[in-house]
Amino acid sequence: MSKGTLFDKVWDLHTVGTLPSGQTQLFIGLHLIHEVTSPQAFAMLRDRGFPVLFPNRTVATVDHIIPTDNQARPFQDDMAETMMQELERNTQDNAITFYNIGSGNQGIVHVIAPEQGLTQPGMTIACGDSHTSTHGAFGAIAFGIGTSQVRDVLASQTLALAKLKVRKIEVNGTLPQGVYAKDVILHVIRTLGVTGGVGFAYEFAGTTFDQMSMEERMTVCNMAIEGGARCGYVNPDATTFAYLQGRDAAPQGTDWDKAVAWWQSLRSDADAQYDDVVVFNAAEIPPTVTWGITPGQGIGVNQAVPKPEELLEGDREIAAEAYRYMDLAPGQPILGTKIDVCFIGSCTNGRLSDLREAAKIAQGRQVASGIKAFVVPGSERVKQAAEAEGLDKIFEAAGFEWREAGCSMCLAMNPDKLQGRQISASSSNRNFKGRQGSASGRTLLMSPAMVAAAAVKGSVADVREFLL
Repeated sequence: MSKGTLFDKVWDLHTVGTLPSGQTQLFIGLHLIHEVTSPQAFAMLRDRGFPVLFPNRTVATVDHIIPTDNQARPFQDDMAETMMQELERNTQDNAITFYNIGSGNQGIVHVIAPEQGLTQPGMTIACGDSHTSTHGAFGAIAFGIGTSQVRDVLASQTLALAKLKVRKIEVNGTLPQGVYAKDVILHVIRTLGVTGGVGFAYEFAGTTFDQMSMEERMTVCNMAIEGGARCGYVNPDATTFAYLQGRDAAPQGTDWDKAVAWWQSLRSDADAQYDDVVVFNAAEIPPTVTWGITPGQGIGVNQAVPKPEELLEGDREIAAEAYRYMDLAPGQPILGTKIDVCFIGSCTNGRLSDLREAAKIAQGRQVASGIKAFVVPGSERVKQAAEAEGLDKIFEAAGFEWREAGCSMCLAMNPDKLQGRQISASSSNRNFKGRQGSASGRTLLMSPAMVAAAAVKGSVADVREFLL
């Protein structure tokens, strides 16, 4: 078992007790909610007559169902409007902070909490959304939870969880030009598999992560869940503290100095024990594209769709399913695959630095004829900052649509959907069948810069050609 890791330290600090099941009753420091997984949880509390125990530890936003073009109320989608009204009602009735449209703070839940300084090292964080692992970039232990667990946190501020093993994923070296944090995590998942992390927390470490910005670290931790891990994290360091200092919810004055000293003490010990260690060389990571129907089915942009005999026997059945669904032949180059839609956004890659990198590719170029390309900022603050830099003008001049903040086509619980057999180049996190709104739609995951390159080419392109 692991010992002396940040995960162990934070887990122990938040342990309330051990339940008869052997699970830990874990205190949750910050609870994030949105409109999709919270209505049923609040209804269960009302049925039992339970209050929200610590409303000041819960923060709400709207993101999944919100339209990114026309946000006039009532929403055109009746279900979306109903969810919105329920969230407004539940947060008001329970004195919970709610960042609504136009507040200046609304956005994707995993974007707004870090940018406001709500996410801090040493915290336990829960949210009814798979990609809550994002917050681990700050040295927090963050879990995606189900609706019944949302109820439990609202009622008791605790969760019943089994302690995880800890795998250290070490990446060393400087990333080559045109290779981004998204490529790193796609490469990790490709190598270890989509179930390789089951039962584990992933600690991301090494000189590559030391060099990453907080937004890059968030991208990697965001997709830890796609590799089967329950959470992923990076030890807090000077980069973490510089990002947090001065943000809305961050400690101030002498409290800041005390907080930094405590945060530093939480770092994994130099002699920490891990259940497993895997090491990668950054120089060997290429710009990566998924070709199939899981995030683990990825290849370098200059590689071909793998042949069955090149795969492990256990991977061949789902590969056969992916060949059929994606209309891709074994041995076919992924470079040049035609694209219909290009989407830049999501909790994985909808932050300011993501938009900057995509804008570098779009600037002075034009979206190819017949391609629908659009950019969705991750929050109202990201949108405002991007517009202050003129990024919106760069995208619009190139032929991209510039939208309002929201989850958009990442999961398509809103008007942004693929149609029929359309194929998208997407900076989001999942390429499951039907994920982007069409039961037969197809998704290729890649970095925001690669999506911009695909938009210009009209097909999968190597972003390095645009960086010469």
